[in-house]
Amino acid sequence: MFNWLKKLFVSEDKPASGVRARNKSGRYVADDKSTPDVNEAYVDGKTPKRKPRRKAAPKKAAPKKAPAKRGRPKKQK
Repeated sequence: MFNWLKKLFVSEDKPASGVRARNKSGRYVADDKSTPDVNEAYVDGKTPKRKPRRKAAPKKAAPKKAPAKRGRPKKQK
């Protein structure tokens, strides 16, 4: 089948670009919650998928210190 004909009849979902939409003054545009199928906050109208978070590395136990000596210091001669 010809590529242009395939594109005409078969819709391919392109991944979201992730580019935020801006208004005339350059500020970000918020999403309108009354339209659940389109996200106005992004240029292409699609919300990008989130990347999975890395798990934090387990913390190593700190080496134990010797207890501090108590009492009066010894006299030096």
